[in-house]
Amino acid sequence: MKQESYKLFKDENIETILNFLKSELANRNESPFWSDKVIPFSEAILTVLIPLRDADMLFNPEGAVVDSLTPELFFMWSDFVSLKSLAFTIQKSNLAKELLRTKLDSLVCKKYRGIDLKILGDYLAKNRVNLEDENIDFPIATYNLHQGVSNVIKSLL
Repeated sequence: MKQESYKLFKDENIETILNFLKSELANRNESPFWSDKVIPFSEAILTVLIPLRDADMLFNPEGAVVDSLTPELFFMWSDFVSLKSLAFTIQKSNLAKELLRTKLDSLVCKKYRGIDLKILGDYLAKNRVNLEDENIDFPIATYNLHQGVSNVIKSLL
């Protein structure tokens, strides 16, 4: 990974990170098929991870505490099964008004402020993820497509 990628994820806002990815896509002359998917996918993930980062409440898909937002953490959450789980975790946390399903200290979790799930929810719905029942699977083709998108993003960073 480029050092610049670590600084971006550690310190910058969503717009700056997305602009970096757009620039890298243009420089690589990536196929429009992938280019059209990278930015919305990245934005969907970052709309949750950046607020968690800014609140010092980052965790990985297993619920363990994570100190900073890194490209590696981003890629952990870019696994489509993990991303779906993140959406449901935040949805339940928003309702409970505290961060749930993590191993963060309970006092930290009680300081949780809701995160807007509109962009992530819209993205997941477009990709045939049932947003009412966490136990309903999505098509395997959706998973495979997002593995490809993640690989393109990795090549950019």
